[in-house]
Amino acid sequence: MLRQSIKAVNNKSLKPAQRKYLEKVIRVDQAGELGADYIYMGQHFVFKQTLPKLAPLIRHMWDQEIHHHNTFDTIQTEGRIRPSVFTPVWKIAALGLGMGTALLGKEAAMACTEAVETVIGGHYNDQLRRLSKEFPETEEFVQLRKLISEFRDDELEHLETAIENDAKKAVPYMLLTEAIKNGCRGAIFLAERF
Repeated sequence: MLRQSIKAVNNKSLKPAQRKYLEKVIRVDQAGELGADYIYMGQHFVFKQTLPKLAPLIRHMWDQEIHHHNTFDTIQTEGRIRPSVFTPVWKIAALGLGMGTALLGKEAAMACTEAVETVIGGHYNDQLRRLSKEFPETEEFVQLRKLISEFRDDELEHLETAIENDAKKAVPYMLLTEAIKNGCRGAIFLAERF
């Protein structure tokens, strides 16, 4: 799947608008997965010491995000797609968000996961719709969509896990989740463009 996805990005028959859109997809997805990697890193660091029973659950989700991040790093590098200029900011902000929500407690950390994965799941769905409509049905594009679908499904699994683990009990739930969702939407906007 990875090799085919790289071939899709490097497809020489793409129209300039298609190439531009693919670059935007890979740049924002790499930035998003980097952010998720660092959020879980921060949460795991805190919970390993404060709530060791939760650390394995966080580690499981973190491991999936590391895989997603590494995959998009490879596609980005081999596709010669520039990373977001905000990469250092994403790292600091995501690590701070992960540690900060974990320090607020299990419920706040889970609310963070719920908010992030809600936005990311929807964002991946938007990409899949556009890739289905505007790109050829060649094997490499089928595999790229399959890769994005698989990662989207992992994100939605994290969302369900967060809800099952008391995300909605966070105080103040609406303020916390809406602020994080808006931050994610802003980060997507910036990463797609810069």
